[in-house]
Amino acid sequence: MGAPRISVTMPCYNCGETVGRALDSLLAQRNAEFEVVAVDDGSDDDTAGILAEYARRDSRVRFLQIEHGGVIRAANAAIQAARGEYVARMDADDICLPDRLAAQARLLDDCPDLGLVGCRVRFGGDRRRSRGYALYVDWTNTLLTPEAIRLNRFVEFPVPNPSIMFRRTALETYGGYVRGDFPEDYELLLRWQEAGVPMAKADEELLIWNDPPDRLSRTHSRYDVDAFYRVKTDYLARWLSRNNPHHPVVHILGSGRTTRKRADLLLAHGIEFAAYYDVDPKKIGNTVNGVPVLNRADVPAPGEGFCLPYVASRGARAEIAEFLEGRGFVLGRDYLPAA
Repeated sequence: MGAPRISVTMPCYNCGETVGRALDSLLAQRNAEFEVVAVDDGSDDDTAGILAEYARRDSRVRFLQIEHGGVIRAANAAIQAARGEYVARMDADDICLPDRLAAQARLLDDCPDLGLVGCRVRFGGDRRRSRGYALYVDWTNTLLTPEAIRLNRFVEFPVPNPSIMFRRTALETYGGYVRGDFPEDYELLLRWQEAGVPMAKADEELLIWNDPPDRLSRTHSRYDVDAFYRVKTDYLARWLSRNNPHHPVVHILGSGRTTRKRADLLLAHGIEFAAYYDVDPKKIGNTVNGVPVLNRADVPAPGEGFCLPYVASRGARAEIAEFLEGRGFVLGRDYLPAA
């Protein structure tokens, strides 16, 4: 038999309680020619046995076993074994809705310039207990176009990793997941974006993104907030050097301790702060490490300085964007959100 059109790569580690449901959701996909490459990363529960049984029952499932080396090694092993023209990612604790693979492959077929696609996802956790994660999912679901993803990539990870599908040719050109003290999925997206790879999403809810308490993004230091900001800052600094007409000078919106901690990472890259800007009267007029805190109303006019809003609160971020655009600022030309 020839190679299937789509390869779904699924790293698995101690996921015996969930992997069966994940595989069932894949094997129920409609109108798609695919294989599932499931790699057991040295599990010590019954994961390997479950994968072996699915592979025995359905030839679309291919099962590989490796010594435990972590999710990056397992994900890359699955990608290396994949045979499809399109390669999708799937986590062993998530659920694909029936048209996911067909819809994403159709988007890649219809838009040959796209190198990677995602989709809208449904939050599968407790929205009350995990409000921040749920709001993050809601935010990602608003970013569908290449422009929206490109201009918001330094806010948070704009395309949930378990939802992606990409061209094998893009992988061969720009490389796969890299091991480091950073979230490998976000680093791959930033690296491909820096190389100019257009990305978009199917405007359909095609994946249930579950939120178990032992999800790696909750438990591993590689996925903590500081790790995200470290890798984000590296790519943002290079973006600024190429796109800020006033380089290396920027204007930072926000002056709180968290804003300063995260923005200050840019200083090691030679970025200079003209000022911090705030609306809090208690902060306006202060000086922090030689940098003045000014009234936000005093930001330079469009074309006279480049602004970086570094306020993480979603409501405040939207309000800052409304303020700047009301004064004629253009996203990507005069300002770019970074938190």
